[in-house]
Amino acid sequence: MLIAGLIGIIILVLILPLVSHRVEENLEAFLFAMGLAAVTLSHFLGPEKMWTFHLIEESLIEPIKITIAVLAAGYIFQRYRTEITKNIVRFERSLGPRVFGFTLVVALGLLSSIITAIIAALVLVEVISALKLDKKFETALTIVACYAIGLGAALTPIGEPLSTIAIAKLKGEPHHANFFYLTKTIGIYIIPGIIALGIIIEYFKGKETVKAKSLTEDKTETTKDVIIRAVKVYLFVMALVLLGTGFKPVIDMYIVNLPAAALYWINMISAILDNATITAAEISPQMTDYQIRFLLMGLLISGGMLIPGNIPNIIAAGKLKIKSREWAKLGVPLGLALMLIYFIVFEIL
Repeated sequence: MLIAGLIGIIILVLILPLVSHRVEENLEAFLFAMGLAAVTLSHFLGPEKMWTFHLIEESLIEPIKITIAVLAAGYIFQRYRTEITKNIVRFERSLGPRVFGFTLVVALGLLSSIITAIIAALVLVEVISALKLDKKFETALTIVACYAIGLGAALTPIGEPLSTIAIAKLKGEPHHANFFYLTKTIGIYIIPGIIALGIIIEYFKGKETVKAKSLTEDKTETTKDVIIRAVKVYLFVMALVLLGTGFKPVIDMYIVNLPAAALYWINMISAILDNATITAAEISPQMTDYQIRFLLMGLLISGGMLIPGNIPNIIAAGKLKIKSREWAKLGVPLGLALMLIYFIVFEIL
């Protein structure tokens, strides 16, 4: 009965944000409540007690680094947004759309692990809003750049919640995951992928147009928005820590023994579900580095296919008013191609 209850919580966590606008609007609070319920059920499931002082301490401490990074980078960007945007637009006019697109995609992809995926997405939105290029090119640039941001942010635990929760769950034996664990484990695949995405955008032709025919941000951010976002990130990561612990019996029973290739293709569900939440529901210290590589790369690549799959997608599409169909038109074929290429590379290596 308790296992069935945990499976029911997992289903609710994965499905309700998709079908309920109210849950989607209050996602952090919903996941926190589900995390409390999952840990409580698991506490009574077996000999290992889940509610411990260590878990409470971990849930309070783990979100701090990424929250500080989001808050600091958000404040700096909000303070110097105008200067940053002017210089970037000047840069575009001197390089031309194609070379600028390559540079922007690669730069944001690599920097996102330091400035966080959220801030990288906000920088992208500001840049796109300031450009006077045609909507088709700007939409393609946004989608490809969000792919790069989603990949690059996973290189460090401060880049995005997915990497934060992965490190939190793998920091003990046998992996002893530290700050650079993900860089060492999947960096060799992510960095060439970011460069390849930069090359892809060079095949799109951008041309000057009037402002009304290009993408424009819906509204600029305030200091209050920066603070609220940081608080939400803290609560979100805290909820993921609780969910990861609460789901442990189900993970150990059903997920750990799955073949690496199965984990890779199953995680294409990340196209419609937040990949950090799936990471909390799937990853386990009992997995091998090989399984972890397949699991994370499947989540990161497919997360760019559709708007709900990744934080950068949600931010950019929302602020630039890109519709789901417009996103899918490029995001889905690009994601499927990347999934296949990476799978072949993994199998060969």
